[in-house]
Amino acid sequence: MRFHSVYNCRFLSTGVSYAALADSFRLGISAVHYIIKEVCEAIWKTMAPLHMHVPTIVILFATSNEIYLMWNFPNCVGSTDGKYKRLKCPSNSGSMYYNCKHYYSTVLQELADARYRFIVTDVGAYGKQSGGGIFRHSSLYQLLSNNNFNMPNARKLPLSDME
Repeated sequence: MRFHSVYNCRFLSTGVSYAALADSFRLGISAVHYIIKEVCEAIWKTMAPLHMHVPTIVILFATSNEIYLMWNFPNCVGSTDGKYKRLKCPSNSGSMYYNCKHYYSTVLQELADARYRFIVTDVGAYGKQSGGGIFRHSSLYQLLSNNNFNMPNARKLPLSDME
């Protein structure tokens, strides 16, 4: 496992190709591919439940209060935006990742709290999709649509009787 960590650290930190890693460690490209995939899946299975969980009502309520205190924006549980991340054209993807800015990309979409920390993230949308299309296919949209997002109950607006 010690060597598996070396491959993954080098691959993830530098983006060096599988072929270069295979040459460096005197392995076949398919072996490097298998090792990196296996270790990344283990990292995801271990870390995702700890750091990528659906926020609770308590967390969203606290976030809403913090956004109101810091930004004077009532009843808001977060701010969402997407970021296009440049990438090499994936094999056999056609124009799916080619965006309107004339480069290949994938999209990171997030919901952030008052201090710009991610509450929810969704990675991997096609670069050619619009912001609305990306949101409609995101895990956040699915959670909201199915009433599984733990949204706090509606509250009255400050200095008003309206919710």
